[in-house]
Amino acid sequence: MMYEIFQLIHKALFFVVMILGLAVLVRAAMGLSSKSEFNESDRKLGLFFLISNHTQLLIGLILYLFLSPFGLKAFQDFGSEVMKIAEYRKIAVEHVSTNIIAIILITVGYSKNKRAIDSAVRHKNALIFYGLGLVLLLSRIPWDKLF
Repeated sequence: MMYEIFQLIHKALFFVVMILGLAVLVRAAMGLSSKSEFNESDRKLGLFFLISNHTQLLIGLILYLFLSPFGLKAFQDFGSEVMKIAEYRKIAVEHVSTNIIAIILITVGYSKNKRAIDSAVRHKNALIFYGLGLVLLLSRIPWDKLF
């Protein structure tokens, strides 16, 4: 029962992450092309994108480490059937590792924007780091299990 609840939250939060990710990329592209100031709305949108990704990661790690039979089984016996079946391996290894890398990129982008002064640099950082992070996230989504 707990597994299903966390899985539902994880799936629902995916849509929040994607909407925020697309919004932050659109604002960054528009800001870069129009040479507009990187304002408080841009900063807050990036922050909400960062927070939603970190929350998604936390929920995903709880699922993976404590609730999912694939996560625990992969840790207990690396040569198990989880590693031999591509669909299970995608969830147990590829989904987790790629998404952690994506969230690291998003975090780096946000951190770089905190230190940057020039608006064009901030928009470019958002476009590059958030964009790469979003592409990686989208590449490891188990689309057949999402709906």
